[in-house]
Formats: sequence, structure tokens, C-alpha cells
Amino acid sequence: MTSPLYLAIDTPHLEAAHSLANSVRRHVGGFKLGLEFFCANGHHGVHEIAKLGLPIFLDLKLHDIPNTVAKAVQALRLLEPAILTVHAAGGRAMMEEAKAAAGKNTKIVGVTVLTSLDSVDLDDIGVGGTPHDQVARLAALVREAGLDGIVCSGHEVRSARKAWPGGFFVVPGVRPANGLSADQKRVVTPQQAMNDGASILVIGRPISQAQDPDLAARAIEATL
Repeated sequence: MTSPLYLAIDTPHLEAAHSLANSVRRHVGGFKLGLEFFCANGHHGVHEIAKLGLPIFLDLKLHDIPNTVAKAVQALRLLEPAILTVHAAGGRAMMEEAKAAAGKNTKIVGVTVLTSLDSVDLDDIGVGGTPHDQVARLAALVREAGLDGIVCSGHEVRSARKAWPGGFFVVPGVRPANGLSADQKRVVTPQQAMNDGASILVIGRPISQAQDPDLAARAIEATL
């Protein structure tokens, strides 16, 4: 059975990223490559990590006018990522264009509310209600646009799964019971996230900054 645990690799240094990914590849189900890695290493970097044989989650959070996002997704098709993110706040048309432009083996998921944001932050940017309210609104829009699923915190995944039983739910901001939250404000444990309906879990620093990343990955995997 494939592990639902995806390691977030957030470094601009390809050699360090490859070494980390190789050290934990037996105990994770895939690798999440974000903006920091992609801006530094581009297509070449993604290809190098993909050589390790695990699925790639390309977390670029695309957010622009529909035509621009569609062309960006087309430009990424050669990489064949297993998962690619767009911002749900970009609207229905943008998400529809992104899905239409994606390869048949790529899941397009909509980012709802970042795990670094809370109700005060949403109010600052003019979004009314709680993170839970906003996730529910955007999840419904993502589903209507024909995407595969959403990215949400573990605090919202239970209700999101209930509203969308067939959806694909990516839960970042996951921390072991004894882990530090750092800049994440809405975190849950790996086991809680899975019990509440997560499809995959994204974990970064608790593994990547551990003294022994492979041991840390094994310890988290054991809790699942």
C-alpha cells in the first residue's frame, strides 16, 4: 500500500533536495516540490527528483487570468506531475481552464485557505467569516469547476469530505503530536488528519529538519 505521506521539499539547493528525498523515499508516498525549489531548479530539478521513482506533487498555486493559467499548465505537462495546485480564489473559469489543460494523469486541486492564515488574517484581506466558512465556499466552487479536490487544513477536512465524498483532499500543515507549529496556525496530527478524511498528508520541517530524516519519516508513518 502506498504511503499517504508526501515530503515537502522546500530548498533551492538541488543536491540537498535530492539527498533528502533519496534518504526517505522508502517511507513516503511522494514528494511535494514548491515555489522555492521550482524557481531555483525549474523543469530540470523536477526531473531529477522524479528519477527516484515516486509521484511528484508540484505545488505552484497558480493564480492568474484563465488563459495565462491554462498556458502555464500546458507548459508543465511534460513534467507529468501527479498533483498540481491552483488557487481556488482565481475563480471558476480559471479552474476550468486549468483542468482542461492538464494531462490525464495529473490531479488539479484547488488551494482554499492557507494554513498560515486565521480569521484575523482573512478579515484583513476582506474575507468575511471563519477559515471553515471560506473553505466550504471555495470547496463547492472547486467541485463545480470540475477539479479533483482541494487543499485545506486538517481543521476543515472532515466537513469537506462529508460534503464531497469523492473528492481528493490534500492536508498540509501536519505536525506530529510533539512537533512545533512554526508559521502554521491551523495544524493537526497526521493520525487525526487521516481519520478525518485526508487523502494525502504534506509534511516538511518535522522530517527535513530532523537529525535523522529517515527515522522521522518512519516514526510518522508508524502512527498511521
